[in-house]
Amino acid sequence: MAHQLPDLPYDYAALEPVIDAQTMKLHHDMHHGAYVKNLNAALEKYPNLQSKSAEDLIRDLNAVPEDIRGAVRNNGGGQVNHSMFWKIMKPKGGGDPSGPIADVITKTFGNFKDFQTKFNEAGVKQFGSGWVWLAGKPGGEVQIVSTPNQDNPISQGLFPIFGNDVWEHAYYLKYNNRRPEYLAAWWNVVNWDEINQRLKAFQSQREPALAR
Repeated sequence: MAHQLPDLPYDYAALEPVIDAQTMKLHHDMHHGAYVKNLNAALEKYPNLQSKSAEDLIRDLNAVPEDIRGAVRNNGGGQVNHSMFWKIMKPKGGGDPSGPIADVITKTFGNFKDFQTKFNEAGVKQFGSGWVWLAGKPGGEVQIVSTPNQDNPISQGLFPIFGNDVWEHAYYLKYNNRRPEYLAAWWNVVNWDEINQRLKAFQSQREPALAR
């Protein structure tokens, strides 16, 4: 298969108590696994597309045949989003950002606390399933955006520096309908080292490699 489910870079229980092991297992194995399976199925009758990365597919959805465009948008987005998501978290993560990402946040939002507030508010206000992102713009600036379903900022010509998953399957077993509580707790597992690598990729306009 052209696209594969990447392994988690840590154990299912490694992000406890912020994200419970049962949620991680369901989220990674079942939900992300289904996106990969469905993406490969959608590409079966188009061998010329099978060598393309998921990022390249969703970057120019108009180039994807109409009969599979919706499936590629949803499942290709799911592959890109989740492959990033597992990496931008780590055990004993969190704390204040450091390095270049700290400078970007301070320059754009004033301070980290104000940025967190705006980011969390955007996540709370995303109606239904979706994601909240810090995304880079072509001119080099950054902005907070939210996207529905598995849409990724790549499809809007933006660079996804990092994002948080606000689908219910990402938090409901532990937090039930308390999305704001999940969003606030999530900062305790953020991997700022990985985010700085993604920021560096944005600043040099190189896509971070997606696990294939």
